[in-house]
Amino acid sequence: MPDLNKIRESYNAARELCKKRVVVCAGTGCIANGSLQVFESLKNAVALRGLEITVSLKSDDTSAHKAHDVYMIGSGCQGFCQVGPLVTIEPAGILYGHVKPEDIEEIVEKSIINDDLIERLLYHDPVSGKAYKGNAEIPFYTRQSRTGLKECGHVDPENISEYIAHGGYFSAEAAYTRYSSQDLCKLYKESGLRGRGGGGFSTGLKWEFALKEDNEKKYVVCNGDEGDPGAFMDRSILEGNPHSVIEGMMIAARAIGADEGYVYVRMEYPLACTRIRKAIQVAEDCGILGDDIFGSGKKFRINVMEGAGAFVCGEETALLSSIEGKRGMPNPKPPFPAQKGLFGKPTVINNVETLALVPVVMQQGVDKFRSLGTPKSPGTKTFALTGHVANTGLIEVPFGTTIREIVFEIGGGVLDKDGKINNDAFKAVQIGGPSGGCLTREHLDIPLDFDSLGAIGAMVGSGGMVVMNDSTCMVETARYFMTFTQHESCGKCVPCREGTRQMLEMLEDVVNGDGTEETLELLQEAGEAVKITSLCGLGKSAPNPVLSTLRYFRDEYEAHVKAKYCPTRACKALTPISIDPQTCRGCTLCKRVCPVGAISGEVKQAHVIDPLVCIKCGACVSTCKFKAIS
Repeated sequence: MPDLNKIRESYNAARELCKKRVVVCAGTGCIANGSLQVFESLKNAVALRGLEITVSLKSDDTSAHKAHDVYMIGSGCQGFCQVGPLVTIEPAGILYGHVKPEDIEEIVEKSIINDDLIERLLYHDPVSGKAYKGNAEIPFYTRQSRTGLKECGHVDPENISEYIAHGGYFSAEAAYTRYSSQDLCKLYKESGLRGRGGGGFSTGLKWEFALKEDNEKKYVVCNGDEGDPGAFMDRSILEGNPHSVIEGMMIAARAIGADEGYVYVRMEYPLACTRIRKAIQVAEDCGILGDDIFGSGKKFRINVMEGAGAFVCGEETALLSSIEGKRGMPNPKPPFPAQKGLFGKPTVINNVETLALVPVVMQQGVDKFRSLGTPKSPGTKTFALTGHVANTGLIEVPFGTTIREIVFEIGGGVLDKDGKINNDAFKAVQIGGPSGGCLTREHLDIPLDFDSLGAIGAMVGSGGMVVMNDSTCMVETARYFMTFTQHESCGKCVPCREGTRQMLEMLEDVVNGDGTEETLELLQEAGEAVKITSLCGLGKSAPNPVLSTLRYFRDEYEAHVKAKYCPTRACKALTPISIDPQTCRGCTLCKRVCPVGAISGEVKQAHVIDPLVCIKCGACVSTCKFKAIS
């Protein structure tokens, strides 16, 4: 049986021997921008200076630590994706962004050896230009409440000793040695922890349903099938703190009496798959997972299943079918998975973020956990903040935080079409991914929680948040999301299979200039029918982007069908191409490349485009050297 206190003490003793700790972000986003090359360059530069260095990127052995000058690790996602690759230097609390291998020599000389700051690598406020030393000062971080993400980007995801040193697996030990299953279900019901995967169902109540089932075999399943465009919350936790997910699954297993679990993660997340597999193996090698857990006589083992990338497999019954080797298609409920789930046995399904918060609840206690958030939605929620916003990345805020706080404060403000910060350019936020809805300026101060969003036709969903400025066509946005959901429909039920196809065709008519006022009425009617009659939650929520944009941007739809004009000039078929007579130099180049002869004019005279002949191919726009055509 592992002695967690001994592991923690040993690790902390080794940490005290290090003078500097350097953390290089090794999440997917930073890796794509070259962080591994930065890591190697930093390691080599430190070694060439004759400094004692310990590299823990791939080591879980605390005995490898010794008296040294620099202790380096590769972390998971640090959240501030906008400025990656990121390098943090402790204990000084310095955060450098946009780091390149050619910056390393200067970092070693100035910041690792001499504790000086490199001004150009610090984060600078895009408006004031003020430089911030590290995440203890940067507004992007200080205005968050990082709870589930607290250790992501801080611990080495491949070092179990570091996770234990930060309090990891102590909650699981308590669950198996000091709590009964009934006590755990009661504790998590009192905590108010709700599922972070979309529905927001009570975690403790779900566990209690499974506990009441009289069956010797039960399962715990981690839903890591994150398919929303622009969402990367679950991926980042699996990459940055996989042991938190394992510990959450262990506590859930103890609560319901399960002895086996599955982590279902999409194959498009290779780094997440690798790190969760390694974390499971290391936990087994340490005696944390397996038989006789913490001397309790209970056993629990975890398998990893890679999904093929079907969006519908994010729906729990479709996910279970996929694990069983069947086609991923949803099944009617009841029976619910807690009654009859994987292989016909009682099964609890929680998403990655929910499971990562499970140990936190026990560490903090119910009262402290409930001190953040709202009475009905306690705790925090992660969001993937993307789109027309200055600071994009992974954030975590208490439920009840407003869009205004997220976009204008944490996000640093809205970018206009010229890439400059202009909060007046804010138009909408798509929240909840393709299953969510669009929120407008009138919703800026609505508290973000399960109930408030549900009341206005939106949903928290998995946490995708796409900010859009006034250059965005909301009709085209709705068409984009409907294209996604229609393509991802499993086809099992007619309302979703045929309804989303018909809705997509109507949206395409609108953006192509073939829509009428009747089209909008039919679009509304079809959306409401699909929402009511679809089999699973994905089908029921598929019309949300269309219905919400019809509700809040009706005038934009009507401009497309009545005036045959796209107000944002984003829809090519409804945007006439014209030549500015003041800018045109009469070079005739546009006339020569036009495939249909729509341009007329003499040399050194302003040319003209015939809108009745123009096919809007854009050849003239890309050819004009004077930018006279738009």
